[in-house]
Amino acid sequence: MKPTRRALLAAPLALPALAMPGLIRRARAARPLIVASLLGDDKPETLIWAHMRDRVEAALPGAFSFTVVANAALGGEKAVAEGLRLGSIQASLSTLSTLSAWVPESQLFDLPFLFRDEAHLAAALAGEEGARLRERLEAQGFVAPAFIDYGARHLVARRPLLEPAALEGKRIRVIQSPLHAALWQGFGALPIALPITETYNALSTGHVEAMDLTRAAYAGFRLHEVAPHVTLTAHIRAAGAVLFSGRFWSGLGGEEQAALRRAAVEGAARFGALMAAEERAADAVAGAGGATFHAVSDLAPWREPARRVWQEFSGRVGGMAAIEAVAAL
Repeated sequence: MKPTRRALLAAPLALPALAMPGLIRRARAARPLIVASLLGDDKPETLIWAHMRDRVEAALPGAFSFTVVANAALGGEKAVAEGLRLGSIQASLSTLSTLSAWVPESQLFDLPFLFRDEAHLAAALAGEEGARLRERLEAQGFVAPAFIDYGARHLVARRPLLEPAALEGKRIRVIQSPLHAALWQGFGALPIALPITETYNALSTGHVEAMDLTRAAYAGFRLHEVAPHVTLTAHIRAAGAVLFSGRFWSGLGGEEQAALRRAAVEGAARFGALMAAEERAADAVAGAGGATFHAVSDLAPWREPARRVWQEFSGRVGGMAAIEAVAAL
């Protein structure tokens, strides 16, 4: 039967009406996703989110609306972590050191001189201990689809600190972690917990005389201007995680979670490549800005007091057997 003139005239109007519910569902499904980054738009800590945003958009067009807030505008690491738990911030990167405030077991990955290199750390995070850590983080409101490596931490100071004895009595900035405080107390230093965003002023005024961090962060926060001496101890691998708020995550569908998880894993791999390039560039910037990098010919005097922390914290991280198992990987 031929369609009537009325049916033909109504068809163009009916088609958009039929398509409209799908469009409305897509528009309503666009979820705000606020991301906190401590550093600038050109740094790996921020660039990783542009990479992830593009991957998620390709998989689920229009499902999320990413807003990346850079330059620590939403606060330091601890404040951001609290925002993730509350759900006011949906995603960020974090060092495992900061997360130890909620998951003490994460301090396993902060033990000094435990990891030989980045491959050793990656193997540990990909294994049983990494899986257990992911579960414990989720129980505290953090979903960690992927882990990252910020690089090795080195000792940074206003004046040269070339041997362990030089730390005696020095005021040293530490992150808010009992392990980091215990580490430097073992060298006779006086730990002072401060957010990373306050370290420039603290070093410039002499409130603290030293701290430790990665070479990329050293240049990223322009600390070579106020603490021009770096002792290359590489005592801790600064492990971290790609985090989502547990409250945010629990409201997602399976397809959305899968897309974000895949993007996080890809983003973590991308982050590793960006960090390697960033560290090379950071060394050049810091060196041009007056920094002096002091090689350490013999790490044994540094290892001895530092590794006493293993025994002290063994009960919090699963026992000496767990520590030795990770060391042997």
